[in-house]
Amino acid sequence: MTGGSSIELVLASQSPRRQELLVGLGLTFRVEPADVDESWERGEDPRAYVERVAIDKADRVAHLLDRDGGICVLAADTTVDLDDDILAKPDDDDHARQMLETLSGRAHQVHTAVVGWTAREAIAVVVTTDVTFRKLTDDDIDWYLALGEHRDKAGAYGMQSAGGALVERIDGSPTNVIGLPLAETIDVLRSCGVRVAGSA
Repeated sequence: MTGGSSIELVLASQSPRRQELLVGLGLTFRVEPADVDESWERGEDPRAYVERVAIDKADRVAHLLDRDGGICVLAADTTVDLDDDILAKPDDDDHARQMLETLSGRAHQVHTAVVGWTAREAIAVVVTTDVTFRKLTDDDIDWYLALGEHRDKAGAYGMQSAGGALVERIDGSPTNVIGLPLAETIDVLRSCGVRVAGSA
């Protein structure tokens, strides 16, 4: 249960970053990863894409659980958007290098969709943060790839640790870039009946 709430929170994600952020809010929750098709169709609006995938995740997990109204399924999806072209997780180190070279010295957007599903309704919000990379040298990229942090991350970087050294400027929610915009997530959880951050 969550902070005295009668609503059980279920996180439809195995992302350790999202789990850490929720723990930081003082929440307890069950993890039930969602297995859905995350393919992006070229030309699909990136914001619409992350919302569609997050809704699919929430719906998939909700249908596997007891739907008596006592749960809130929280799902999220994050992507990196460079000029309306999605940079997903890199296939390998060479692919990651190409991504970082493309992002170097340029601004891009990070979109995260957050969905709260209950037996009553599904609440979805999409948050966008503008991120500008500093100009990266070959040595910068070699150093970052050697850390291995780029693997399994959209855009081939993670801002919450060493990847933050690649970033020159952020406009918007920093936790959105990590994978879960906390202010908006709190609003979604409250709307779902989950007690969080001093809510009654």
